[in-house]
Amino acid sequence: MKRIIILLILSSFLVASCGSNPAQASSNSPTVYIQNKGSDTVVNLALAWAERYQSQHSDVRISVTGGGSGTGIAALLNGTVDLANASRRIKDEEITTARSQGIEPLEHIIARDAIAVIVNAENPVGELTLQQIADIYSGKFTNWKELGGEDRPIVKLSRETNSGTHVYFLETVLRLGRSDDKTLFSTDTLLLPSSEGIVAEVRHNPNAIGYDGLGYVPHDVKMIAIAQEAGGAYVLPSIATVNDKSYPIARDLYMYTNGNPTGIVKDYLDWILSAEAQEIVAELGFVPVE
Repeated sequence: MKRIIILLILSSFLVASCGSNPAQASSNSPTVYIQNKGSDTVVNLALAWAERYQSQHSDVRISVTGGGSGTGIAALLNGTVDLANASRRIKDEEITTARSQGIEPLEHIIARDAIAVIVNAENPVGELTLQQIADIYSGKFTNWKELGGEDRPIVKLSRETNSGTHVYFLETVLRLGRSDDKTLFSTDTLLLPSSEGIVAEVRHNPNAIGYDGLGYVPHDVKMIAIAQEAGGAYVLPSIATVNDKSYPIARDLYMYTNGNPTGIVKDYLDWILSAEAQEIVAELGFVPVE
């Protein structure tokens, strides 16, 4: 939490810096600005990258804000950002809209992430199959005793629909990757606006279940070991289990540009894929790209 607070303060500083009046700037003021917006999963990582990069390039200021993958991609389509962060791939309809506006979205994989399913530390349930998690969120299971736990109602938590994590969880877990499956979240699922909100609710509510990017999961909530199917091995999320593909809920994280990046945006993206920047990926609990 301390880390998140520090990064949020940094975010405010960066946004304030980019909104400063050029007429008031000193001779040492930055001369190049990069606008970076989108996924709340990526935002802390993007802030950490921006802080390090600016420490090495005094002429560059990078504004980083969240709001969700859909918000970032919409900003790219409106031409108001240089980089759109996303925790899901851009949708076909978004590409169509972009091209109608003269925008050509180009995808860059900048890190990988595991989606951790989390419960309260007091919950005795520690292992679930993908099908069981799907059945929880679709409403088939409504009490923890049906899954070997205590006689308690299940409180389901999800990110809001503009979140790339919400879309990924819907397609990969609820629908188990079946493109023709129209299963939806149960109507009593609570939609929360942030990853921090899900962690806070799980931390204090013994009935709750939620999901978050691995980098957001603190030590005082319990991660569920997940099996691809009944009878399979139960695996906890980690950098190692994402890389060896044994953890079943893992994904790529993206930045999108309008066409091939040039100038300082290209330099920044090249640096993000460097060993130095990918070390920050691992430090924050995400998975470096090879």
